[in-house]
Amino acid sequence: VGPGACGALGYEGELAMVIGKRCRHVPKERAHEVIAGFMICNDVSVRDWQIRVPTFTMGKSFDTHCPLGPAIVTSDEVSDPHSLDVRTWVNGELRQEANTRDLIFSVPEIISVISEGFTLQPGDVIATGTPAGAGVGYDPPRFLKPGDCVRIEITNVGILENTFK
Repeated sequence: VGPGACGALGYEGELAMVIGKRCRHVPKERAHEVIAGFMICNDVSVRDWQIRVPTFTMGKSFDTHCPLGPAIVTSDEVSDPHSLDVRTWVNGELRQEANTRDLIFSVPEIISVISEGFTLQPGDVIATGTPAGAGVGYDPPRFLKPGDCVRIEITNVGILENTFK
């Protein structure tokens, strides 16, 4: 994010799925067949741009947004994507702590719905959404500042750490 581009930069620790095969109209019970693996996603959001324009697209699409990693963990290494602890720290302070069993939409539901409208391609990444504790949800909101370090950890998937400039 460039100088003066925003005053409300947020973090969102999320589980992300990586699609492994071209697919369309995937039924929920077969969604596991199209997942190559999982990663951590920091769905960085410029909150003031989300309000300023009619869709979230601009606020979610600045250069350097959506860091992913630290690697793709293959789906056979994650026995149940609905039993993973998700934790996000900002400068060492725990801000988000949840489990993927509490997702609003399950991994199969997400893939099934999205594949109704789009042909998914190998390498496509789909994020699941963030648990409570994102900075925008605090009163007053707690946005990122230059130098802040966000660390996201998901059980069996790894640790993703980014320092914001």
